Amino acid sequence: MTVLYGIPNCDTVKKARAWLAEHGVDHHFHDFKKAGVPQAALDAWLASAGWERLLNRKGTAWRALPDALKNGVSDAASARAVMLQHPSTIKRPVIAWDGGRITVGFEPAGWPPR
Repeated sequence: MTVLYGIPNCDTVKKARAWLAEHGVDHHFHDFKKAGVPQAALDAWLASAGWERLLNRKGTAWRALPDALKNGVSDAASARAVMLQHPSTIKRPVIAWDGGRITVGFEPAGWPPR
């Protein structure tokens, strides 16, 4: 089953959820705020998309972090630590599509991936 990961009040997540519903894509919503970030899933996203794509360095959650923490992010391991501690720094939505493909962000032109 397709799983959409994100935060329910995120506008981009809302758009993605609406798109999935409109296109009849059966999916489960995983709320980072209530259920946390699954470490195994995060590792799969990092392997698939890369930490530079997955870490949202343009959002308010990133800007609110201390400069020392932000400056310490230089590779997948350091980015992973920040994303586990601060789930709102993960670019949203992350979708684990039925079939194993991963997408990051709202890009419906290529959905669902083949």
